[in-house]
Amino acid sequence: MAQPPAKTGNADVAAFLAQVAAMPAVRTAGVPGRLLFAMDATASRQPSWDQACHLQAGMFQAAATVGSLAVSLAYYRGYGEFAATPFLTDAAEVTRRMTGVRCLAGRTQILRVLNHALAETRRSRIHALVFVGDAVEEEADLLCHTAGGLGMHGTPVFIFHEGGAPAPAAVLRQIARLSGGAYAPFDAGSAAALQELLRAVAVFAAGGRAALAALPGPQARRIAGQLPAPKR
Repeated sequence: MAQPPAKTGNADVAAFLAQVAAMPAVRTAGVPGRLLFAMDATASRQPSWDQACHLQAGMFQAAATVGSLAVSLAYYRGYGEFAATPFLTDAAEVTRRMTGVRCLAGRTQILRVLNHALAETRRSRIHALVFVGDAVEEEADLLCHTAGGLGMHGTPVFIFHEGGAPAPAAVLRQIARLSGGAYAPFDAGSAAALQELLRAVAVFAAGGRAALAALPGPQARRIAGQLPAPKR
């Protein structure tokens, strides 16, 4: 079993969007980019869930400028509940499904999200996994090992960490790094920054790193700066 790389050093939002542009991505003409949009839907997350419902349509709009996008919504909540939709190309349908979900108290199930993404991308590549959450209550080694598996399959994880608390941040940064993705903290008042982050990853999923590099704005540059150099 391969050992995970050494822990990453400090990375902040200023480096996040600068990282995504460094990532390789292969597209087949006419095939939508596939993005898994996963959220923590435990009790504390309702305000952010409602915010994301309003922002996610922007992902489709941004992706449409460089290609097309198919999004699967995944979430966990309550006592071991986990759900994931099919990959959808209609922003209105994704919004409809999101607005029907109410957050419930429970523990984090990030490993379940990562395992679901790994199983899906083995069948048909997922070009990006977005995870939005605020806490980590699971074994870090298992999370990091699975993140490394996603990286080997070319599925980077983009972590949007609400609050940026140091303990979960250390684990979430590792997940992003081992998968070849990127990490960015945000707070409840930074809806504009979160929207720009989501739009940037959607552009990457639909059009690859070249499309991201052409996207204006500080958040796009922050993601691009964290991505690993392309493999030669």
